[in-house]
Amino acid sequence: MRPSARCLSPGFLKRSVDEFKRLSNRALKLEALHTPTKAFPLIIFDGPDNLTRCKRMSDMDIGGFSTANLDFHPATQDEPPHARFHGNISIELPPDQPHIQRTGYAAWRTLDRGFTIFGKALWDVDPYAYLAIQFKSDGRKYFVNVQTESIVPTDIHQHRLYAKTPGEWETILIKWSEFVRTNHGQVVEPQREMLTQKVRTVGIGLIDRIPGPYDLSISRMWATNAGSDDEILRSVRGPIVGLPMSKSRISFSKPGQPKKEMPEEILI
Repeated sequence: MRPSARCLSPGFLKRSVDEFKRLSNRALKLEALHTPTKAFPLIIFDGPDNLTRCKRMSDMDIGGFSTANLDFHPATQDEPPHARFHGNISIELPPDQPHIQRTGYAAWRTLDRGFTIFGKALWDVDPYAYLAIQFKSDGRKYFVNVQTESIVPTDIHQHRLYAKTPGEWETILIKWSEFVRTNHGQVVEPQREMLTQKVRTVGIGLIDRIPGPYDLSISRMWATNAGSDDEILRSVRGPIVGLPMSKSRISFSKPGQPKKEMPEEILI
């Protein structure tokens, strides 16, 4: 049997080696036998190369006029390294496509991670309680999007990205159990539990359909149990929203978790 060209590609081999290291390290440390306490990074924007792991989307893909940009900004004295998601929302309809009746959205997400010798590369976040995001918002109505290896491939699990301090850096912890299952922008019933053992992608979308500029900066997204060994959570500056009441941080406030909000109809 001859290996295919895909199996001999450098990307496939690197992903396979990385996955082997991860699984071996997990086995040697017996991580499956206890609740993990350290951070599990999903996307860290600490260099420009990380932008190549992401995909931008907007209604321009269907003939609309909204724009979506994703730029890297290195660390400064006041800000961590981050990706800046920005552009302009337009609700103008394409004149030559009468079947398009709704525009006004923009989004980004991580790319599918490809295949390894162990199969399709997916994130197993089942041992973790929260998705953590360090970000700086302009206060607009953003939603966090999570895709899993679902039976229905177009399903997206969504949660509102609440900003307590627009214009300033903050961190939010969202329980995986609080995401809402949607399909083509509409809430789907029954609300099945998210398949957290097989997460494909994570990303953020803007769906408020308010014309004008938008600006959202994202430094890191990771899975966590909000334990004291989470080195990323310990290093963030600014308020932390959704931190469990049993945890304490001397220099940060602990506002309560806002209520769950259902996504609006969108066309992503």
